[in-house]
Amino acid sequence: MTDKKSLSYADCGVDIDAGNAFVGRIKKAVNSTMRPEVLSGLGGFGGLFKPDFSDMEEPVLVSGTDGVGTKLLLLQEYDKPHVAGIDAVAMCVNDLAALGATPLFFLDYLATGKLAGETLAGVVEGIADACNTCECSLVGGETAEMPGMYAPGHYDIGGFCVGVVDKPKMVDGSKIAVGDVIIGVASNGPHSNGFSMVRKLLELGEADLVNDVLSDGRKAVEGVLSPTRLYVPAVNALMKTDADIHGFSHITGGGMFDNFERLLTDDLAVTIDVGSWPVPPVFEYLLGFADVERDERYRTFNMGIGFAVVLPESEAEKVEASLKASGETTYRIGSVNKRDGEAVTLIG
Repeated sequence: MTDKKSLSYADCGVDIDAGNAFVGRIKKAVNSTMRPEVLSGLGGFGGLFKPDFSDMEEPVLVSGTDGVGTKLLLLQEYDKPHVAGIDAVAMCVNDLAALGATPLFFLDYLATGKLAGETLAGVVEGIADACNTCECSLVGGETAEMPGMYAPGHYDIGGFCVGVVDKPKMVDGSKIAVGDVIIGVASNGPHSNGFSMVRKLLELGEADLVNDVLSDGRKAVEGVLSPTRLYVPAVNALMKTDADIHGFSHITGGGMFDNFERLLTDDLAVTIDVGSWPVPPVFEYLLGFADVERDERYRTFNMGIGFAVVLPESEAEKVEASLKASGETTYRIGSVNKRDGEAVTLIG
């Protein structure tokens, strides 16, 4: 009988000790996000959260999940794991904010071929920073080391969030009416949408992200790979006012078209004046590499508006003041009208 080869899990590419060391490394970042309602620490089989909704009439839990998309390929190429972590949170919590919900807790799923502690710790630290900004607890996650599934140096990330909104205050678009105005809130750049086109544009233009400079003086890599803006603090502050808000929209995949259409009943439409805000230099840079039709631009990218508020014109000044007090830049970008054709029309 031939001798059998000795084999350990580490020989197969999975290092349990390294995984345990990684958990120890990220504990400080994770613990910094803990709200009083969290009952469990890092490393358990599940995250425990004991909510107190005594200040709400009819609490409704709101959940969401998302990833970072192919932006990850560029974030990995240019070594920006912290941005990947922020993006994973932002893409989830901004969706919750579009219902007026406050995020309570977040979980992440990180998968890689070989555990690179320095890089993945950077991702988790980005997650923790974003969670702290949104007063949301990072209650757990999974780091999966899967040799053969991912190319060397590559990882993938998924985010999962649960929030709450008081049903009488929930912003679901049902109050949107003809004559409402739309306030657009500025984005940080492409956020985490449209990166299959971003990457193609960069390829066509033989772009040099490190050395190219945008018209505002920033390096191209900083503009293209800016983290997704977190709109939760501004929305939370707005929800504490008595403003009569009819709808929120997170301008994510589908751009100006899909993200307004999903708010509207069949008899309503919106008109967006694309000349009412300045297109950020990063989009001028990217779209200079190919001929992309206008509607395609505004369906693929946010083009400088990452979030929007739909409301009666009488409420606009109050809401603009609240958003600006929260550090946001706003523009009046459109209005709601009776539908007679397409749900979304661009002018300007």
